Amino acid sequence: MATNRYPAMFFGTGVAVAALLLSGCAANESGDQTSALSGTLDGAGSSAQASAEDVWISQFQRTNASVTINYDPTGSGAGREQFIGGGVDFAGSDSALSDEELAGEFAACAPGSAAIDLPVYVSPLVLVYNVDGVDSLRLDPASIAKIFSGAITRWNDPALAALNPDATLPDEQISAVHRSDDSGTTKNFADYLYQNVPDIWTNEPADAFPYAGEGAQGNSGVVSAVANGNNTIGYADASRVGDLDVAALQVGDEFVDYSTEAAAAIIDASPLVERDNPNDLVVDVDRTSTTSGVYPLVLVSYLIACEEYPDTDQAELVSTYLGYVASPEGQAAAAESAGSAPLSAEFSDRVLEAVGSIR
Repeated sequence: MATNRYPAMFFGTGVAVAALLLSGCAANESGDQTSALSGTLDGAGSSAQASAEDVWISQFQRTNASVTINYDPTGSGAGREQFIGGGVDFAGSDSALSDEELAGEFAACAPGSAAIDLPVYVSPLVLVYNVDGVDSLRLDPASIAKIFSGAITRWNDPALAALNPDATLPDEQISAVHRSDDSGTTKNFADYLYQNVPDIWTNEPADAFPYAGEGAQGNSGVVSAVANGNNTIGYADASRVGDLDVAALQVGDEFVDYSTEAAAAIIDASPLVERDNPNDLVVDVDRTSTTSGVYPLVLVSYLIACEEYPDTDQAELVSTYLGYVASPEGQAAAAESAGSAPLSAEFSDRVLEAVGSIR
């Protein structure tokens, strides 16, 4: 698929977004000063975004006291379905709308209007594990693919021992935990493996996990299953790690621990997918990068909104809230509370331009 580094910048960001940024400055100076906005927004989707949504909603409602925002972390697939069906005003999704979804109708949108994807939440995905006596674990894409596809079944497998010469890996069965629900987290995880070791991970990335094994609902379910099990490993958004141990990943000739800085670096090094609508922003993450300092196993999570809403007041609510989310202030708030990687200034500007096109 053809890609470009960044589409041409569009100037003239929407009035609602500009007004938000100005009111945000005023609110910072005078406490809980509120805007004249009012109404209710309903969203649903990505559980990875849940912690960030909590702080975004809290901060936004603080300066917009007559606005109520509800977000249900039902999972990316369910969120997209609800948005397409008109059940919510916006969706959170860890994978962008597919070409097939974009070609369909969106009940929440004005007749004939499509939807746009806005990448607003970037976070490392991590391999959390709970193995007695092992407090340091190094993995490469091949070993991860074999563990989760069932080709490697014991912790002292020779391939794992070779990657971890200083660790005492037990002769115990591996319990690999995956997402049981359709999940963009799964699709991002599978995309990392498919790009790096397609001869081992032969299934094209999808929201549904393609192999047998132990499944759990949502990121929190995976983390709970790993924490409460024995000799377990699972993949989850880094914001949900808690006290669990996390594996280092091989990138080029080095093993890299996750960090928000390394996650942000891979986004700026990746192109955008060419879409018919220049304001439909989808990141084509370069997960095979061997550049020092990048962490390629990242989740890029989107907020999905209508190009045009049937009601202009609702459009203003959506664009103003999404404008806050994509702003440096919103990104900093999510980074502090949820451990996400804030968008760079250049990329934040590009997302704000797209938000400004909502009408």
